[in-house]
Amino acid sequence: MTPARLTVMVFPGTQTLPLFAAQANGSFERRGLAVELVPAPNSAEQRDGLATGRYQIGHGAADQCVAMAAAGVDAVVVAGGDNGFNHLFVQPGIGSVADLRGRTLVADVADTGWSFVLYEILRRHGLEKGDYAVHEAGAPFRRFEAMRDDAAMAAAILNPPFAIHARRAGLKDLGPVVAGIGAYQGTVPYVLRRWAETNAQTMTAYLAAMIEGLRWSLDPANRFAATRLYAERLRLRSDMAAETYAAAADPAHGLAPDAAFDRPGFATMLRLRAAFTDFRPAAAVAYIEPAYRDAALASLR
Repeated sequence: MTPARLTVMVFPGTQTLPLFAAQANGSFERRGLAVELVPAPNSAEQRDGLATGRYQIGHGAADQCVAMAAAGVDAVVVAGGDNGFNHLFVQPGIGSVADLRGRTLVADVADTGWSFVLYEILRRHGLEKGDYAVHEAGAPFRRFEAMRDDAAMAAAILNPPFAIHARRAGLKDLGPVVAGIGAYQGTVPYVLRRWAETNAQTMTAYLAAMIEGLRWSLDPANRFAATRLYAERLRLRSDMAAETYAAAADPAHGLAPDAAFDRPGFATMLRLRAAFTDFRPAAAVAYIEPAYRDAALASLR
């Protein structure tokens, strides 16, 4: 049987381990899928590529799906994933968040997910839009490189392994973003609703393979093998790969078991989009389609 070919755009990082594992362990292949993982340069390309059919599935911030809805494109989140593993980093000479007044923030693109989180953190410290500039750098590795190479780039939100690179480069870690804003739904798989309905069996098979990869990744017996995957796929030294795996496997803040939805975190994400744009999101149920994950879980029992 000819495998169903899927092009999946992802932001490589801590959250991508289940997909690496599903590829390496043959989970996709056993379900009749040939999956190509394409690294995302930025959120705008991921959204546009999904909308135009260049990619069938995206793994990005949950807000990506809502951003597509705001643009009139009907996309849905089909599983949960994580709360982002993200920390706020600033240049060494910056003492506090309040010191970012008049400075330049480094974002993916200015109008989506983690940018809104950054704006909210600043708002809670008395800084409003207009009190800072925003430089759009793209994916996390580009945000880290922008800060590393230019001291005028004052702050960015980064997740491992780029957060680890940032610490070792001497950038200052101001702590996890969820400590400041509460629960937040981080990276999720999302698709066009019409594509999922037309390809329901493929969608279910993909999620089953992903969840199988996730279960393998979180099994303590596979810690060393999973760490090697990080080292190979993200081109990390062994110590950095081990630190990245520790973040993924953290029982409180790591990858959500079985890719469970974070409903309170989803609500925070919707609230931030409403706060920083003119779009007024619908209730979370409008953007979440749990049926494919439910069917995937049933197939794994």
